[in-house]
Amino acid sequence: MIDHKPIVGLAGGVGSGKSRVAAEMARLGALVIDSDQLSHQELETQEVKEVLGEWFGASVFARDGSVDHRKLAAAIFGDSAQRLRVERLLHPRVARRRAELIEQARADGSVAAVVLDSPLLFEVDLDLQCDAVVFVDTAESTRLERLARSRGWDVQELKRREKWHKTLDFKRARSDYIVDNDSSIDALCRQVEKTFSKIISSVQAAKTPRGTSGADPGAVDT
Repeated sequence: MIDHKPIVGLAGGVGSGKSRVAAEMARLGALVIDSDQLSHQELETQEVKEVLGEWFGASVFARDGSVDHRKLAAAIFGDSAQRLRVERLLHPRVARRRAELIEQARADGSVAAVVLDSPLLFEVDLDLQCDAVVFVDTAESTRLERLARSRGWDVQELKRREKWHKTLDFKRARSDYIVDNDSSIDALCRQVEKTFSKIISSVQAAKTPRGTSGADPGAVDT
C-alpha cells in the first residue's frame, strides 16, 4: 500500500513567482507538475498539431512546423469560443498526463509531495485534488515589472489575460497558506521551507484531502 503523499496546489497572479516557489519545493523533495509545460508538450504532438492546422491553418505555426505560442495566443485570447475549443482539446490530454505523473510519484520513495503549478487551479476545481493550496502574494507593480522583462507585457495585456481567471482576492481567500514574494529570494525560500514543512506534518497527521477533483487543465497561457 502506498502512503498518501501531500498534493500541494500553487496559486497567485500571473508573474507572481509561482515557478520560483515550485523550484524551492522541488529542492525540498517535491515533484512539480507544471500545467503550462505539459500543455506546451501536448501542443507539439502530431495529433494536436493536425487539429490546430484544421482550425487555424498555417497562421499558428512557425516556419519549422512547431506551434508558435504567441500566434496561437493572439488567435484565441480575443475570442472566447476559440479559446474554449483549444482548451477542450488540450485539457483532457494534460489531465491524463498529470494523473500518470501523480501515480508515479506515489510509488517513488524519494518524492515527499506533489506540487501542482497550474494557472487554472481554482477555475477547473483542481484545488479539490489538493491537500493544501499555497498563495504566492506579490504586488501588481512587481508582477508587471517581471512580465515586461520576460514576456514584453504591459498592464493592458496583463488585464486581458487575467480576465479569464478568478480574482486574486478569491484565490487568496481559498488558499490555506500565503507566502510573500515582495522581498528577497532568501526570505521567500525561508517562508516556503517553513510552509512546506507544515503541510507535510499536517497531512501526515490528518491524511484528509480537500475533496475530489474535476477534470483539470493546463491553461493555454501560451
